[in-house]
Order: sequence, then C-alpha cells, then structure tokens
Amino acid sequence: MRIIAGKAKGKKILTPIDKKTRPLKDIVKESIFNILKHSNLLKSKIDQCIILDLFSGVGSFGLEAISRGAKKVIFFENYKPTIELLIKNINSLKFNKQTEINKNNIYEDSYFKKLNYKFDLVFLDPPFKDDNLKLLLENLVKSKTLNANTLIIIHRHKKTNENFNKNFKIAREEIYGASKIIFGFFIF
Repeated sequence: MRIIAGKAKGKKILTPIDKKTRPLKDIVKESIFNILKHSNLLKSKIDQCIILDLFSGVGSFGLEAISRGAKKVIFFENYKPTIELLIKNINSLKFNKQTEINKNNIYEDSYFKKLNYKFDLVFLDPPFKDDNLKLLLENLVKSKTLNANTLIIIHRHKKTNENFNKNFKIAREEIYGASKIIFGFFIF
C-alpha cells in the first residue's frame, strides 16, 4: 500500500500481516478521492476538511487525506497490533501535528461527544461482518459533531444490505470488486 497523491505521494504504508484488519485497496481509495475531487458531494475542498476516520486500521484513508492537504484527521481504532502500525505510519510520514488517535470502543457514544470538532467528512470502514452500523451512525448524530454538509463515506461488502436510519440519505454508491462505497448525508 502507498500514498497515491499529494505531499507524501509514493510513500509506502505499513500493512498488517494478520487477517483481522482489511486495509482499503489503493484502487478503491484512489476512486474515492477522484469522486471527492470531481463531484459536488464534498461541500468544501479537501484541504479545508476536518475528517473523522472510524475503524481506521493502519490509516490508509486518513493519511491519504492529509497528504492531499486535509487540516486534521481523528482516527478511531482499538485493535492494538493495528494501532501500533497506525502510529508508525503517522510517524514515518511526519503527520503527527495533523492527527489524533482515539483507542476507545467506537460504539460508546460518549467518546464522540468529547470531540471538539465539526467534521466535514466521516469515513467508516467497519469489518464486513459488523452489523452495528445503524447504532454507530445514530451515536454520531447525537454527538453533534456533524452538520448538514458532512459527507459520510461507508465501505461495505457489495452484498451487504444496510438498514440505515430514515434521515440518512444515500447520494451515490459505487462497486469495486467485493467493495461497495456508499456516499451519504444526514438530513437534519
């Protein structure tokens, strides 16, 4: 895996050797960033964004965003071997000032409420078998860290049928191999 564009273009990212972490493939990541750049889904430019990266793994998405100029990325990851790789990746790219790592259980809504940010973009890459996405999205809404323009990007298996909250509106879906990428917004 590597950084595709921006100030760290071409730099390698450490990846896990176990099967518990499923990093975002470069081709999917590149497609997502092309959609962000060439569509009107993201209301501000990437270099003005504060991003929440949930189930961040080794940081592939968030680190790419920083390389492309994102102001700040808040990573949520609680699998210890993966956190160690995430920290190494942040350090090797010298992105420490633009990142924060939260190692807590992502399903406890109190952690979102403690964040002092309004996010422009939220990226969720939960395990494909995880079926708590609806709860997680509800906790995000309750946290008041989102606004009407916050773009939510969700990475799921292409055969997964989600039961989203009625105020979550899907703006676009793309399929890449076994991956489905969902772009959506909350209607407040």
